[in-house]
Amino acid sequence: MEPVLLVVAVLLGLMFLVVLVFALKYGSLYVNAAASGAGVTFTSLIRMHFLQINPNVVVQAKIMATQASLDVSSEDGISTQRLEAHFLAGGNVPNVINAIISAQRAQIDLDFDRAAAIDLAGRDVLDAVNTSVNPKVINCPDPARSGKATLSAIAKDGIELRVRARVTVRTNLEQLIGGATEDTVIARVGESIISSIGSAETHNAVLENPDMITRNVLNRGLDAQTAFAIVSIDIADVDVGENIGARLQADQAEADTRVARAAAEKKRAEAIAQEQLMKAQVAENRARVVLAEAEVPHALAETFRSGTIINNPQTDV
Repeated sequence: MEPVLLVVAVLLGLMFLVVLVFALKYGSLYVNAAASGAGVTFTSLIRMHFLQINPNVVVQAKIMATQASLDVSSEDGISTQRLEAHFLAGGNVPNVINAIISAQRAQIDLDFDRAAAIDLAGRDVLDAVNTSVNPKVINCPDPARSGKATLSAIAKDGIELRVRARVTVRTNLEQLIGGATEDTVIARVGESIISSIGSAETHNAVLENPDMITRNVLNRGLDAQTAFAIVSIDIADVDVGENIGARLQADQAEADTRVARAAAEKKRAEAIAQEQLMKAQVAENRARVVLAEAEVPHALAETFRSGTIINNPQTDV
């Protein structure tokens, strides 16, 4: 019996040693969770250790959720297992919990499933919630993205207008997953501004009433299928540029002049060619006349030799 007792004692000693090691390593963390009522068991901490999950991250997230009076039940709430699963999926657990807390305080409907999905989609869910509460301003165009400081548009009278707009947007959490980004919003707004100015009869009409542009742009529903909802569009600056219409007309007149000159030069060349051809034909005809005159004496001599022409004495003087 002594060997059996010895084995049992050794096993008990090893178990006690293991428990002691885990107690020393996670004891304070367990006490914090228990004191805050987070409901994290010691076996959960041991499980996280073997799953290579950072227990500090999960426990702190669970404590924040508990202190914020979020639902931390095991079924539908923010349970320890769901936090572990999100951590293993590569998600940012603290960011998700902070986003849910911020959404709750702002009375925005955001549950753990949607927040985790947004986080795993690569979006900053906390920044999205903050943008929903405090809308942000996007420059159109954005010099950091396009390298241009203004949009260039031409009214029907040919005058160029250089416009700079500011778009105030709020995050649309419903469209955040799969919705278009800021670049799409900037492109749509810029296109609509250029189209609205191009529809104006004169540039003075735009200068007198810049709100005409913003009204036309807002009525087009440019935030459809994007991750943002457009709150307002404001024209920050409008400058008069070049008279593009006059320049185009001048370029067209110059082009027409060159075409006319080319046509006249072609006709002149054709006339010169025709003149040279006529001169060649005249020279050819003269050569034929000379050849014909040269044949006359030969023909007369041949006629006399053949007796075709008889000499009449009465005709002699």
